[in-house]
This record gives sequence, structure tokens and C-alpha cells, in this order.
Amino acid sequence: MVYVYAILAFGLIALILAALYKPLGDYMYNVFTSDKDLFFEKWIYKIIGVDSKKGQTWKAYLRGILGFSLLSVLVLYLLQRVQHWLPYNLGFDNVPGPLAFNTAASFVTNTNWQSYSPDVTLGYTVQFAGLAVQNFVSAAVGIAVAIALVRGFALRKSETIGNFWVDLTRTTMRILMPIAIVMGIILMALGVAQNFAGFVEVHTIAGGTQNIMQGPVASQEVIKELGTNGGGFFNANSAHPYENPNMWTNLIEIILMLCIPVALTRTFGRMVGEVKQGYALLGAMVILFAVSFTCVVTAESFSNDPITALTGGSMEGKEVRFGNVWSGLFGTTSTSTSTGAVNSMHDSYTALGGMMYMLNMMLGEVSPGGVGAGLYGILVMAVVAVFIAGLMVGRTPEYLGKKIGPREMKMASLYFLVMPITVVVGVSLSFALPFARQSIFDTSLNNSGNHGFSEVVYAFTSAANNNGSAFAGITADTPWLDTALGLAVLLGRFLPIVLVIALAGSLAKQDIVPETSGTMKTDNKLFTGLLVFVIVLISALTFFPTLALGPLAEGLVA
Repeated sequence: MVYVYAILAFGLIALILAALYKPLGDYMYNVFTSDKDLFFEKWIYKIIGVDSKKGQTWKAYLRGILGFSLLSVLVLYLLQRVQHWLPYNLGFDNVPGPLAFNTAASFVTNTNWQSYSPDVTLGYTVQFAGLAVQNFVSAAVGIAVAIALVRGFALRKSETIGNFWVDLTRTTMRILMPIAIVMGIILMALGVAQNFAGFVEVHTIAGGTQNIMQGPVASQEVIKELGTNGGGFFNANSAHPYENPNMWTNLIEIILMLCIPVALTRTFGRMVGEVKQGYALLGAMVILFAVSFTCVVTAESFSNDPITALTGGSMEGKEVRFGNVWSGLFGTTSTSTSTGAVNSMHDSYTALGGMMYMLNMMLGEVSPGGVGAGLYGILVMAVVAVFIAGLMVGRTPEYLGKKIGPREMKMASLYFLVMPITVVVGVSLSFALPFARQSIFDTSLNNSGNHGFSEVVYAFTSAANNNGSAFAGITADTPWLDTALGLAVLLGRFLPIVLVIALAGSLAKQDIVPETSGTMKTDNKLFTGLLVFVIVLISALTFFPTLALGPLAEGLVA
């Protein structure tokens, strides 16, 4: 029966996304190919001194991304450090330096890792002027990078790949803001809180009193999901009834996380002139997502323990109103899209259920991945796939008419090495360095053995993939983890972006090679299967030993 319920839930999500796929994908295509600026965009370009009609080389485009992101980190860090003197601070003190650095790096990189309880740490000004702003612009940066790479495939003998400032502005003002306004109002109508009431004292049924935080939740909740950011207004994130009060809001939040990453494959197909190319990528995303969701539901719904079986599955850490299926669907969506939001506690999942969430991130979050990041991630994997296929048949590999030579393969290879190296080095240093190990075991790790190891691996995997979710048994607000995870989110975000933009520049300079009878088809089921195989193979070879020491060993013991 649980599989029938899971199929119905998955089918409902699929139907809604199918209805949105063409209109949203085509709309984004029009946004990025239009040569007209809206009147308020012209004022923005005038203020920042940008010629919207002038394209940028890949180096100039990259300088814009890095410069804007560095400024964002500094501003957000400063806001936290002077919070006590800002209006609407709710009486909270300034955020300590290591935690402020971690939070600034996390939100600017679209990770939204939270080493703190936001409802007792940050006032309204930092929440909406700092975090909410980054939820918009960090998502816009990811989409801009993806569009730049798509232009690399679409353009012929071009020295430019677009204009970063134009892409950033259009993504924010034409895509993210309109959707966020409409869906934010709908979330408010469905019960998500939106006010500036501060702490409200209520009387409990036991006769005591309790202070409950209020605030502008809906406006942050909508962009948290739409921009695949994930950082919650409350410590309980989307398990909190003020953020996600019922099944309708849960459904909407899942759709918000998926709609842009999925529709971007349509945008990609339109921009390269072959819609079927987008379908091939989407097929790979759907296969990976469906397998992960099935495994999670199976692991959480069936148990050899008779007491657990009587309750309908493992319900520890889950909201009864969502149950195993909708908790599993939300968690699979969150870890497959780089969102990191949670409506259940991932640390309480069974060993194999929690492993699937970890594996979603280890695959590179391409099923369908974060806004922008998922598309450019799977495009890099597609480059690797056609290179492997080319070696097997003895032909120079081509993708979308562009030759994949040594330069392109070096950048693609370095791309998928960044994340695993960051994870492995971070985990290794955490256990090898005496002061780091002591800080983890003395103050952070609430579980020992295989599960404790899994908590540390999950933390660095989440950080390096810019996801932000956690096995919450680890207390991450220590000087070592604040610093190490902060560096991990920066490396995991910007090193791949550097390589992607360089790849886009290299591809844009090429002419398109005419298709021949020997050209490998990349718009069919065979290529989709090859792409899935390459993604799984790379991740399996990289992370299987790590998984064997953590969740797999824990699952065998259990």
C-alpha cells in the first residue's frame, strides 16, 4: 500500500511539473534571449555603470561573479557583526566572528548551512536585509552561470558569453521576484506566518507560559525553496508549523524547489535549437530522482523490528501530518536540488534512508540539482559521457556540434574532482588534527561509531555541494567546524564556477561542426542511459569506501 501512495505522490508532483515545464522553460528562454531592457532595469544598469548591450569575455564574466560574491560576503558578515545596533534586532547580540563568517559564506554560496538556531540568534534586519537578499541573488548567480555555459554551446566563434550583470538583474527581477511575490501571498493564505510581532508570550495547556518567535516567514520561505537555498527562519526549518503548516504548503514547497531546475532543461533545449537535448537531460534527472525516492520510502517504511512495523515504518524525527512518503519526497527533493530544507530530521532516518540523502549530494546534485547549478553540473557530466563514448568508438567526441578536446576535458575532469577532494580532505582533517578531533568529540558529536562518522561526512558533503542540510546530531557551531565548513562551501561553489565559465568561453570560440552519419546522438534514450551510468559510476568509485565505513556498516549492524 505504501508504494501505491508513493506512486500517487510522485505522479502528482510529475503532473504539476509537466504543466509548468513548457511555459516556465519558454519564459526563461525569452528572458535570456530578449534584446530589450525593462524600464527599471535601465535604471539599475545606469546606477551600476553597465552597458547592457555589451557582451563580456569569459574572464570579465567571471570577474563579475567573483567580485559581486566577495562584496556580498563582506556585507553579510558586517551586518551580523553589528546586529546589536541595527533596528529590529529583537535584543540579540552581535554574531561571533567564526559563526558570522560561516553564515555569510554559506548564504552567498546558496548553501544556507546554519550552525545556529536562527529564531534565537538573528533579528529581523539581518534576516530580511541580509539572508533573504542573498537567497535571491545567490540563486540568480547560479542561473547566470548555467545560461553562460548554454551560450557556450549555442554560440559560434564568439569571444563573449553574455553579460553577467544583465543575467543577474533579469534573473532576479523577471524570474525570481514575480514568482516569489505570487507564491508568497499563497503561502500566507495557507497559514504561513508573516508579521513583525517579535516574541509572543502564550499560555500552554499545562498552565505555564512560552515565548514563541514570530516574523516575516512567508516572504523568506518562498525564496528559500524557489532559489533552492534552504535556510529556515526557524531552527526546525520546514518541519515548523509556521513555515510549513499543512499538506498544501508542503506540496507547494516541493514544487517550488523543483520547478526552475526542471524547466531550465527546456530553456537549454530552446537556446541550443534542439528541444530533445533538454528532454535527454531531464530523463536522466528523473531516473536518478525516482530511484532515490523509491529507496528512501522502502528503507523508512519496512523494518524487521515489530514495533516499528506496527507504526507503519520509522517515524522518529518525522511529522505525523506528512508521514514517511511526503517526508521522503521532501527530503529527496531537498537533497537532489541543493536546497537543504527539511520537513523531517535526516539524522533520525534509518542508516540506508539517510545514506540515500547523502548519495543524492555525492552524485553532484544533478537530479535535477540546484537552480542553475543542476543544469551546468549535468552538462559537464554530459561532456564526460560523450568523451567516454568517443573513446569507445574511436572518434573525436562532440557534443551539440562542439568538439570536446583536451582543454575541455581537463576542465570537466577538474570540475567533478573539486567536490570529492573537498569532502575527503575536510573529513580527514577533522579526524586527523588533534584539536579538530577534540572539538568534534568533546562538543559536537552526539553519536559515536559508524553513525558519528556519517554525521561528519554528511556535514562536509552538504557543505561542498552547497546543500546545507545536516545530520543534526552534530553541533556545528565550533571554531573548527565554522571555519572548515565555511571554506568548504566557498571552494565547493566557486572553483566549479571558475571551471564552468572557462569551459563556456572555450566552447563559444568554436564553430559548430556539421553533423554526420558517425556523430553520436545525444537526444535519445541511449544517451540518457549512458549519462546516468557515468554519473553513478563516478560517484560510486569516489565515495563507496566512505559509505562503507558509515551508513552501510551501520545498516549491517542494525
